[in-house]
Amino acid sequence: MGKKICELCLSPDLGGLELYMMRASCYLSEHGECISVINEKGKLRSYYDDTQYRYYTLRRRNVLFSWITARQVARILDEEAIDVLHIHWTKDLPTAIIAKLLSKSKPKVVQSRHMTMTRFKDDFYHRFLYRNLDLMLAVTHQVKAQIEKFIPASICPKVETLYIGAEQPVIISEEERKERREQLGLADSFTVGIVGRIEPQKGQWIVIDAIEKLIKRGIDVRALIIGHAMSEEYLSTLQKDIVMRGLKDRIIFTGFTLEAQAMMQLCDVMVLGTENETFGLVLIEAMMCGVCVVGSDSGGPLEIIDDNMNGLLFKTFDLQDLALKLTQLQQNESLRKTLAMVGKEKALEKFESTKQFISLKNSLESI
Repeated sequence: MGKKICELCLSPDLGGLELYMMRASCYLSEHGECISVINEKGKLRSYYDDTQYRYYTLRRRNVLFSWITARQVARILDEEAIDVLHIHWTKDLPTAIIAKLLSKSKPKVVQSRHMTMTRFKDDFYHRFLYRNLDLMLAVTHQVKAQIEKFIPASICPKVETLYIGAEQPVIISEEERKERREQLGLADSFTVGIVGRIEPQKGQWIVIDAIEKLIKRGIDVRALIIGHAMSEEYLSTLQKDIVMRGLKDRIIFTGFTLEAQAMMQLCDVMVLGTENETFGLVLIEAMMCGVCVVGSDSGGPLEIIDDNMNGLLFKTFDLQDLALKLTQLQQNESLRKTLAMVGKEKALEKFESTKQFISLKNSLESI
């Protein structure tokens, strides 16, 4: 008999981390016993509503009253007879550890580490947390190396590398692709897409700057910016700047959407412009859609893109280099299609979600 698992994520946002948690809980529910605990006001809840998957919603409190949330989690762990508590959001680690200690069942606690680690964790607080953590699953080999470097060996839990997988997309027809492009005002323009929360770190601004450069070179190009804004003030500033530069009809914002992969298929190229993305799930999703990808040459993209083989890498936050790579792909359709084809093959072979979730299930049930 398999172990009963609880997936915990109290993040209020919706990005790759939160969506991975949701997809993991769905797979584990379909192939064993699993419940989820999510933020009652979080964006993730829309993905659980009207489904058969069992979940609890909790209010996430500030640090001073976090013990109340931990006590509620502990009650769920005991009522559901949970064997393994699996967390994803680093801010949930104290809640998970305290819940484990408060519970009668004392489940194992596993953390999927989605973010980079940049400093030593040798103070009393972190020693308390990591001493009570049973397993860490690093999303890249780079993150695994960071964990083993910054957490003292005397308290470091077992660490494994487990890539985040992506589901095979539903491929839209060419007719639907043309219709959607027309509706969005993309016309026949070379279209560059970027997916993610709209904030400076995600690099939407560098894509906009690159689009302006290509236009000045006489290239018919547009950008499709997919995702919600973390700050309405930042979004407003970005849009005003776009208008001032005469790019209003060239930059299209979709806002929040549940159809990110369908939107990717409307693009000729997908860019990941983050300064230091820990992994880069959107790259894999785009590759699976058969779309050519361009990513910054730092962090996770280095473990996904083999430069000039299944995609292109550009110097991080280097506008000139990004504009050069986009111009190259716009002018060389054969190269673009070849990179897209090889990229799709790699994504399906190495990063397909079912393969990764089988490994996840095995890791959670083996501790």
